[in-house]
Parts: sequence; C-alpha cells; structure tokens
Amino acid sequence: MRLDHISYACTTAELADVVQRIGSDLGATFVDGGRHPSFGTRNFILPLANGCYVEVVSALDHPAAEKAPFGRAVAHRAQDGGGWMSWVVAVDDITPIEARIGRDARPGHRIRPDGRELCWKQIGVLDVMADPQLPFFVEWTASTGEHPSTGGGAVALDRIEMCGDPDAISAWLGADHDVPLDGVTVDWVEAEDPGLVALWFSTPHGSVRID
Repeated sequence: MRLDHISYACTTAELADVVQRIGSDLGATFVDGGRHPSFGTRNFILPLANGCYVEVVSALDHPAAEKAPFGRAVAHRAQDGGGWMSWVVAVDDITPIEARIGRDARPGHRIRPDGRELCWKQIGVLDVMADPQLPFFVEWTASTGEHPSTGGGAVALDRIEMCGDPDAISAWLGADHDVPLDGVTVDWVEAEDPGLVALWFSTPHGSVRID
C-alpha cells in the first residue's frame, strides 16, 4: 500500500490553464496523459521524484462521464469550483479491499498519446464522493506503458494539508493513515469542507504550496 497519485479536477475549458499554472509554480512540465474511455475523462500527468504523480483531470462531453463514478466525481468537483479532488492509494491486490467494502473493483484504462495503454482496477470512488477526505484504491494490471510516475524529476511531494478525521481514514485504509504516504507529512487543518486543502512540494527553487 502506497500513495499512487493525487487528482486535481477542473473543467475542460480550464484544463490548459490549470496545467500551465501548476507547472509554472513548480518549475516542471506536465505531459499529456490521454483519455480514460470508460470514464469519459482526460488528464495531464506530472511524475514526481518520490514515485507518485499529480494528475490534472477533466470530464469530457461524453456519455461515459455521466455514468461512470469517476467521471461524475470529476465533473462534480469541477462544477463546485475545481481543485484537489482525491488522493489515491495503490495496492498489490485489491481483492481484500473489495471484500471489506462489499463490492467489486471497476476496471479502468487510459490510452496515452503514443498509443500505449495503461490498465488498472479501482474501487472507492463512490465513497470519496460521499466523504472527500477518503482515498480510493487502485491495483495496476497488465499494461503496455510504464507507470505514470516513471521519469519523475526534481519536484517531490513533501506534505499534505488535510481536513478530516485521522481515525476515519485509518479505518477506511485498514491500516494507520500514515502507512501509504511514504514519508509525506500530513498536516491536519481546519477548513470549510473535508478533504485535501493544499499540497506542499519541494522544488529546485524552494518550497511551493498549491491550494
């Protein structure tokens, strides 16, 4: 169990501007991640030095975005003003999570611009929609492309500002809430709504906070 990635949701019209703004703030360049055909979404990816990545994601004008939980979650967060949507934990075997939650994981795949396909299973997006402090889970499966964190440069995620209940997150993970974060510090803060408030990154130019 480890931190896999963190998602920032916005509208399709805002996507280029958000990618440019965050990339400029961090002194790093996002890459086009491609589309999620079964979710009705597309993303841009920033691999980080510590083995995880940031995605900026938007919902497309596509029927899948209205049906798939992930597409609905992205659209809802974007319509609510956009921003950090969720943190995602990778597991080697998603079966115990399925048993604990009581439903099956949903398959996902993304076609990169170079034609390579990334495949995974995910579960918990519906729960994140109900309680944004919670992560959802992914298990990476057979793919022709590399994990999106491959090629991470000099930017690393240092700490997360989170509004929430550490005990609730630990119960959801089935482990201590610090376990999947691999040295990334969590600052528990007060905010209007539960969930991710801001991320702190270390960059060659110093520490940068993005809310």
